[in-house]
Order: sequence, then structure tokens, then C-alpha cells
Amino acid sequence: MRVASGQAGGMDAMQSNPGERPTAAPALVAALDGFERHLRLERGRSAHTVRAYIGDVRSLIASAATQGIARWEDFDLGFLRWWLGEQRESGLARSTLARRTAAVRTFLAWARREGIVESNAAARLLAPRAERVLPHVLQRPQVDRLLEQSADALEDDDATATARHDRDRALLELLYATGLRVGELVGIDLDDVDHDRRTVRVIGKGDKERTVPFGVPALDAVSDWLRRGRPVLANDRSGRALFLGLRGGRLGQRQARDAVARALARLGDTAASGPHALRHTAATHLLDGGADLRAVQELLGHSSLNTTQLYTHVSVDRLRQSYQQAHPRA
Repeated sequence: MRVASGQAGGMDAMQSNPGERPTAAPALVAALDGFERHLRLERGRSAHTVRAYIGDVRSLIASAATQGIARWEDFDLGFLRWWLGEQRESGLARSTLARRTAAVRTFLAWARREGIVESNAAARLLAPRAERVLPHVLQRPQVDRLLEQSADALEDDDATATARHDRDRALLELLYATGLRVGELVGIDLDDVDHDRRTVRVIGKGDKERTVPFGVPALDAVSDWLRRGRPVLANDRSGRALFLGLRGGRLGQRQARDAVARALARLGDTAASGPHALRHTAATHLLDGGADLRAVQELLGHSSLNTTQLYTHVSVDRLRQSYQQAHPRA
């Protein structure tokens, strides 16, 4: 690893008091604004991804300050490997290390195109392979119970409680029917739902639009919400949002997550939690039922087929469990 303290400008990145944390060089921090605009406007990355990537590059810059590095020219492969090793030693998960490596590669590739650096030292930086964790998937009887309880269970009979019940039932049915991400769900407007064709138009990652089909149970639940529940909560803050919070504004992601978490907690016999569990479940059940892998990729809005293939592993794993339980020579 190259230590830049002997190079021009290197020690300017360090504070004079050895007991204080070194301050990153302004020239390094200044590039972050341009990189953030690149991610948002040119790459169309989600707000979550932008925050994560900017945070990852900030971590890199902070580590550079501890080594007295104040110029982008000094971000060589040796330093990047040292930084990644330090991240590993701190106990970060492999998935986080893989993302941080991707963030630094993306940043330095952008910096090279902008003339900030002459070469992308991260191009040869190897990230640890992320562990492939099989997601929790509901069994079909569990899904039936989940959706039946959403249709039947009502703790209170006042208008607001009934409206929330209708809303939660509709969003649960729609999440399982479509495999939508929670951000896509809460972004749906009234005009995005085609009741005749039973499809919904959503904006996914990278601002990519797609149209997703859904079935009759989801249509019935959404129709009940629109007829009985939404008018109770709607006010001048509602706009064209399909799903509303209790104060009438567009339903937020946290509120949607809470609704799903409550419903899953009532099952009592699953480790699945949150809206993504229903996305995993929908994809797995489609593949179990014989759906084409590329059709499921299109439904979920995955840019890479490799991401969708995770669900084939879920199905194979379930098949293996069934085989081991049932076959006399397993």
C-alpha cells in the first residue's frame, strides 16, 4: 500500500492534533456532488442506492485521510486493497463489502471519464463473493391463512379502522399477486390500475416502467378498498394515490411495511417478515407452478436473469426437502 504522507499535499489532509480524527481533503470531498448527480440523473439509480454509494465513497475518503492521502492520483490498487481489508476486519457482511467494492468501481470509472483520475485502479479490485441467502418463503397454506385473516379479522368497527382493514387487505393481495417492491406499490396512482385487463403500471428501479398482471382476488380487494375504504380516508392531500395513510396522504413505505409485518406476525408460524417476503413468495410459487424464468424476471422487474435465478434455488431446495422426507432411500 502506498502511504501518501511524503507526497505533495498529502499531509494537508491530516489534522495537527494527533488525538483527533483526520479530516478528508476538500478536493476529495468536492467530487461527491458530481458523482451523486451522475447516479441520480444519468444512471437513474434509486434514492436508496444513491445514499448507499455516496456513503461507501465517503468511507473510502475517510480512510484515505488516515493515510494522509489528499489526491485522487494516490488511490492506487494497493491502497484500495488495504481499505477493503480494513472493512473486512471490521466485521462487515460480505454483501456489504461487495456493494462497497461496486460503489468504488463505479465512482472511479466515472472519475476517469470526468478527467479527475487518469486510470481506474478499482477495475482490478476483487470483492468477496456475496453469500447467497435463500429468502424466507411462505407455504401456500400460510398464504391462504394470511389473506383469509386479512379479509376476516377486524378488531374495531369504526369507519377509520374498517378503511385501514380494507386498505391492508388490498395491499396484501396485490403484493402477493404481483411480486411488487414496496416502493413500487406505494407509488401506484388510481390511473395506473386497469380493472378490465387486471393489470397495474408501476415505475421500478432505474425509473423503468412495466405493466404487471394480477388476479381476481386482488381485483376484488382493490375494488372493495376503492369503494368503501379510500373515500373514508381521502382528503385534499390524497391526490391520485391508490393507497392512503390514515391522514389522507399517500401511503408511505414504512406504513406499508408495518401493515405487512402485522399480518405476518398474526400467522405465528413463519420467520418471513415484511413486503419482500411476499415478493419472494410470489416468485417462488410462480416457478413452482411452471412459469417461465424470463416471464418471472419481467414480472419482478429484474434487470439481470441471475437475480431471478435465486428463486430457482429456493424451489430446488424445497424439492430436496420433500424428497428427503418422502423417498425411502433419501
